[in-house]
Amino acid sequence: MNLFDIPTLLHTVSYAGIFAIVFAETGLLAGFFLPGDSLLITAGIVAQQGSLNLWGAMAAIVAGAVLGDTVGYLIGRRYGPAVFARQNSRVFRPEFVTRTQAYFEKYGKFAVVVARFIPVARTVAPTLAGVGHMPYGTFLAYNLIGAVLWGISVPLAGYLLGGLIPHLDRYILMIVGGVVVLSLIPVALEFRRARRSV
Repeated sequence: MNLFDIPTLLHTVSYAGIFAIVFAETGLLAGFFLPGDSLLITAGIVAQQGSLNLWGAMAAIVAGAVLGDTVGYLIGRRYGPAVFARQNSRVFRPEFVTRTQAYFEKYGKFAVVVARFIPVARTVAPTLAGVGHMPYGTFLAYNLIGAVLWGISVPLAGYLLGGLIPHLDRYILMIVGGVVVLSLIPVALEFRRARRSV
């Protein structure tokens, strides 16, 4: 099965596969290579063509996103402190936990929602929220908000555009590239502002 032939992938795996892919991308730290935004946009296009039910696809996406993020959070909460306790580690330094806690105290709610729309960030943000000991109730509330916004808006955009532009699925990589660039603009502006304040 070719992960890059997403229309064929969707026809093969259907709703259970959509759920599994979204769950793995958002809940397992190794899932960053999976087709997140492109999967959602293509699901909308395929639904517009009549091969999937749009609401069924959205339900599978939201469920996979919420449960995946919860697993990622629990992994960070359970194993994060031990991993980041290694004093000589170059990657998992103890001060990263302190920085993560400070970051989520300042931007936590915003970060959980916005990370959903940014590739790689949506894979690591739940785990970092767990490492930073964000209260689970707070995390769950904003996890739900982010999952619903992402799981409805992106496939719906694909569905609407699929009805306006013939053979839109041929341009899926270009569309996803545009989505990624737009989603990174706020992050880049915030990073620039943070560097100036140092």
